[in-house]
Amino acid sequence: MSDSNADDRASVNGLSIGLKMFSCRSQPVAPGMFAIVPLLLLALFPPPGKELRVSSSAEDPALITRIKGLSPTVSADDARRVVYCAYTTGLDLRREWRVGGLATLLPGLQNLFIKMGARKGGYCFQYSTELLVRLDALKLQTLELHWAESQLGTMSENNAIVVTARGQPFEKGILLDNWRCQGHLAWTQVTMDPEYRWKESKSFAALVLQRANQDIPANHR
Repeated sequence: MSDSNADDRASVNGLSIGLKMFSCRSQPVAPGMFAIVPLLLLALFPPPGKELRVSSSAEDPALITRIKGLSPTVSADDARRVVYCAYTTGLDLRREWRVGGLATLLPGLQNLFIKMGARKGGYCFQYSTELLVRLDALKLQTLELHWAESQLGTMSENNAIVVTARGQPFEKGILLDNWRCQGHLAWTQVTMDPEYRWKESKSFAALVLQRANQDIPANHR
């Protein structure tokens, strides 16, 4: 779902944008179809060669194992701290932004509420910005953080965070997405995402962290 800054991305009425985002995300065709299909079904019956999982706890053993397995150099402690931080960040923001009901299955609905002024947050870039800042604060020794973006500048734009072993290519990493299920942590290997094709933006990651260090709220492009 596009969560681009309205001042930069659109010149039409905010409510109109919100309605477009909701309808786009609700169409039963790829790639938007997964927004209206329960993530449990997607996890149980992914397309061939694809995978999407949703963590059920801050100590998700499958995700910890997957991150630890990125490389023999990755420490178990770093893997555990990443999972705990990613999971609890999503829950914290879900409470702060009052996400509930159908919005957990229809991310575009939360976007619409924001456009209408009924909610203060819940865009994908907001989830990802906060997660990147919190993960960076952990000062991880064996893992690197990357800003991921997909379908940039479109109504289906999404952002997420990718973790890799130090020196490892972005494409080998594990994607962490708190937006797709609005506060519940969805994750997968970057190239196995059934809904999005991801690209790295090193410049935007640097901008987010620079603004965070200056105590300036990071707004998307």
